[in-house]
Amino acid sequence: MKTCTLVAVLLLNFGWLGSGQAFRLKSAALPIQPESEPQQSKGMSGCSFGGKFYAPEDTWHPDLGEPFGVMHCVVCHCESQRNHRGKVFGKVSCKNIKHDCPEPLCSNPVLLPGHCCRSCPKAHSHAPDKKVDHIFDGFEYFQEKDDELHKTYNDRSYLSSEDISQDDSRTDFVALLTAAADSRTTTSSGVARARFTLSRSSLVFSITFKRIGHPSRVKFIDRDGNIVFEYFVPRTASPESNMICGIWSNLQKLHIRLLKSEQLHVTMLTTASQGEEIHGKLIKHRALFAETFSSIITSDAEHAGMGGIAMLTLSDVENNLHFILMFEGLLERREKERSIVPIRVELLYHHHVLREIRANVTSHDPDFAEVLTNLNNREMFWLSRGQLEIAVATEGKNPRRISGYITGKKSCDTIQSVLSSGDALTPTKTGAVGSATLTLHDNGTLEYQIQVAGVASKVTGVTIETKPRRRSRRNVLFDMTADYNEGRVVGTWERLNARDIHMLLQNELFLNVATSEYEEGELRGQISSLLYSGLQARLQELPVPLAGQFVSPPVRTSAAGHVWVSVDENCHLHYEIVVSGLRKSDDVTLNAHLHGFAEIGEMDDSSREHKRLLKGFYGSQAEGVLKDLSMELLRHLDKGTAFIQVSTKVNPRGEIRGRVHVPNSCESGLSSRIDDAHFDLTSFEEVKLDPEEIKKDPSSCFFEGHFHAHGSHWAPDYDKKCTVCTCQKRTVICDPNICPVLDCANVVHLEDKCCPVCEEKKQEKGIKQTEKSGDQMEGCYFEGDRKIHPPGTTWHPFVPPFGYIKCAVCTCRGATGEVHCEKVNCPRLTCSNPVRRSPSDCCKECPAEEKAPIDLTEMMQADGPRACKFGKNWYLNNESWHPEVPPFGEMKCITCWCDDGVTKCQREQCPLLTCSKIARRENKCCPECKDSYNVEEVEQLKEEEEKKQSWGY
Repeated sequence: MKTCTLVAVLLLNFGWLGSGQAFRLKSAALPIQPESEPQQSKGMSGCSFGGKFYAPEDTWHPDLGEPFGVMHCVVCHCESQRNHRGKVFGKVSCKNIKHDCPEPLCSNPVLLPGHCCRSCPKAHSHAPDKKVDHIFDGFEYFQEKDDELHKTYNDRSYLSSEDISQDDSRTDFVALLTAAADSRTTTSSGVARARFTLSRSSLVFSITFKRIGHPSRVKFIDRDGNIVFEYFVPRTASPESNMICGIWSNLQKLHIRLLKSEQLHVTMLTTASQGEEIHGKLIKHRALFAETFSSIITSDAEHAGMGGIAMLTLSDVENNLHFILMFEGLLERREKERSIVPIRVELLYHHHVLREIRANVTSHDPDFAEVLTNLNNREMFWLSRGQLEIAVATEGKNPRRISGYITGKKSCDTIQSVLSSGDALTPTKTGAVGSATLTLHDNGTLEYQIQVAGVASKVTGVTIETKPRRRSRRNVLFDMTADYNEGRVVGTWERLNARDIHMLLQNELFLNVATSEYEEGELRGQISSLLYSGLQARLQELPVPLAGQFVSPPVRTSAAGHVWVSVDENCHLHYEIVVSGLRKSDDVTLNAHLHGFAEIGEMDDSSREHKRLLKGFYGSQAEGVLKDLSMELLRHLDKGTAFIQVSTKVNPRGEIRGRVHVPNSCESGLSSRIDDAHFDLTSFEEVKLDPEEIKKDPSSCFFEGHFHAHGSHWAPDYDKKCTVCTCQKRTVICDPNICPVLDCANVVHLEDKCCPVCEEKKQEKGIKQTEKSGDQMEGCYFEGDRKIHPPGTTWHPFVPPFGYIKCAVCTCRGATGEVHCEKVNCPRLTCSNPVRRSPSDCCKECPAEEKAPIDLTEMMQADGPRACKFGKNWYLNNESWHPEVPPFGEMKCITCWCDDGVTKCQREQCPLLTCSKIARRENKCCPECKDSYNVEEVEQLKEEEEKKQSWGY
């Protein structure tokens, strides 16, 4: 039997409910509560699994909890094993038993509740059925998705819900916001549902609200009541919109820990004149994974201070509607916090009750989960149109009631798709592209805008489909071919049913473009939600398609992409790129990272000066802000003669490209480009502005007869090769280039380079680098100095305005194209008073043996020659030394000596060489003929380099 890898993935990512029964009576295992693994009994061996403890040799069906349920086709087993110390421990193994089901003898087998295998109807009375509520019946659909798919079809692009959950860098949270429930005088009837996604170190949030004025602030508060982050709602936000979109960037580790341990609260406030405030607690919730419908439940009473939210989803095979209710303020606070309170949950259409559920909850923990089974066609239709209402009411002397309409799940994310030939059902390489954005409305209509470019033959079909089940059966849900006109498809799908909406919001629908040359489909892309990034261009503009056919010369690639681009009032360019269709065979490291570069430049390839490198990709996406654009590039963006290009290792001259047109008025408003309060430390290029405008700027610097813009960098006239100067608000800071220690015996100095290079890499660095340019050069892009470094090279990072960081060394890993930086490990010192010989040195050293201090009194009285003072030190007559010059350190090629009280210095004179091969060794001041090296010297140099490496230099 085959091990069920799906189970293992889900176990690692979900957590578990502890009960396999429906929640008619509230139990302590509701998914909103934090859970911990049970403590194993002392001295016992066994397996902890899903909130339960199993003895060795026990078997069970794993329970994923509501709304997914028990996986009847999977059996888990607790196996006893011993570790290397002989201690017995339990190991869980799970297997899929579906493939071992016997073939029923009858012609009409049925699947009984709580069973995995189909059986004949007559066997029902003899089968020892275990009573399992229908709330768990739907999850086995996930097991069947790949079973019926013909293997010759390409299903690589299918992004299932399980795949999403495997992304450990993303965690979802939810919060119900209401007025203070413990206050006797509530001032608001407002209710809000806030959804949060922690992506790496940023918390993206979408807040939908009702019955409250337009919010002005959103505050995040820790357990001690301290405000850790405050988001001010932009005034430009439409007052008619009931949604707030925002990002809390760069969370500290402390705040991430508080977030994951559910110790953060969020408060939303209106303007001071309105004075409304609602708040709630951020919690992890496994229902967020499957949620496709939602509802905000409010009260009709003024200043009620109560409300709730409902998270709903459909079963994957049956019309069962699973839901979880969270509500506050509905139940009265009683002396006995855990007293049972009866409630009534209703499903209504035009205020007529369609379904009713009665249950008991506690005032201490009022949340409730249940399933409405077998919705009929009318109920499914009303669900898709947003016409079903869900209500919760208490019973007794003072009944309370809250209600709200059910609609498709709302968020600030963008529903989009990139269509590529690599993701077609039969993958190919055409260099064409499809780009789509879609909008789902509350009434169930879906607006779509699709662009198709680069196809060589006539487009014969544009459809929305599901994943195919069999080779000859594509499942077309909606045909948009009639709306296709000259590369565009614009229209509305008005007849989505509830199942279609569910699959759309679960990323289970695809767009397919067929052509006369590729009848089954030349382009295909999965419709998925792109996490909110704050880029307003997503709401206002269509993305720019990126295709291999737009590269010069055209590239027949399987990849495609699209990009949103905008220029803000400070003339900073914002971009967000999505790429799909690249095959693993095209780039062996693609499964972990897309090792590509994106750049923006002019359409004329001969103009290398006005190209700017964007950030590298994280996965299949790249986003960021580009500052200090040249005036020429801004003009090209305004005219539509600029392009964005993505390059890969296979196609370093460009894999896909698109023409970008971003109208801007930067040429007439240059003064707004310099933002003193927001200087970007990573900006490391000279701002190419008009000299007269730079001269007028009060933050510019005057140096060597020229004005330089604030934040710009340049090589000074006095040292073009080995010094970098930067302008920081009227102050010029010049830093000498610090060369890293090389790990080779023979080093050479190239005319156009400051730092020496290894002899064996001279060809690669000196010659090949001149042949390659811009996007054609392979290597690593480093954000600090905004340069591409050849594979295998090392350097000290440059971080403006701090200069070169000598305590760190960066290396370009040629195999992966990644920059790896690590701190220099300083050697251990035996002395008690180590010193740093030069301010630029990273490591301290033991000081040299101190000389006996010179008695100046005796020297003044003596008739002999006088001593010399150099820096802070005194030297006796005829004593020689190498001078210390901060920040360069000891100048070994210069010798100073004391001549009767006068310090004299001289540089070592180098002989004129006539040989053809000249090299400079690191411990020598003068270059030498390469042929003059003897074997002993080479071996000695190797030993010295090995010692330096072992010391961590």
